[in-house]
Amino acid sequence: MTAPSILLRDLTLDDRQRILAWRNSPEVAAYMYSDHAISQVEHDRWFDGLAVDDRRRYWIIEVDGQPVGLANLADIDRTHRRCAWAYYLASPSVRGLGVGSFVEFQVIEQVFGVLELDKLWCEVLASNEAVWKLHMLHGFEREALFRRHVIKNGERVDVIGLGLLAEDWRARRGEMAERLRARGFDIP
Repeated sequence: MTAPSILLRDLTLDDRQRILAWRNSPEVAAYMYSDHAISQVEHDRWFDGLAVDDRRRYWIIEVDGQPVGLANLADIDRTHRRCAWAYYLASPSVRGLGVGSFVEFQVIEQVFGVLELDKLWCEVLASNEAVWKLHMLHGFEREALFRRHVIKNGERVDVIGLGLLAEDWRARRGEMAERLRARGFDIP
């Protein structure tokens, strides 16, 4: 089995409009906390702020050389040795190919290997079962249920809080690496 070639690369100025279009697309916006259409001004303020904020890190997800999504770390806290993360695949054509699992593996490796943090956490809409189950497959534990936490389409919805500790990743890493290798991914 041949897996797609996946790269996480740093953002460039050329990504500015692409990210705005992705973020405002119904396929991505459905899983975000906010429902409003993001204006150019709001987006430019966010994008320009990335260059001066060392508590955030963003990557474009490329599959076979094509930009297909975004991954990020947020709230990087060196004092408490933790950060949050999120990602989305804006291109439906790459779903089901193992891209999400590969991206998750690589981001976890970045957090615990390169940044040497102790905890990675995230929040996922309870209705986004595929994503929170994927996180749990990678070793995340459900740590919270934020009841009626955000408003989506005029309705209050629940959010699941998940956390992964460095030692839990060390215990799970081999299994996840083997799963990816079995799908054709090159994992050291």
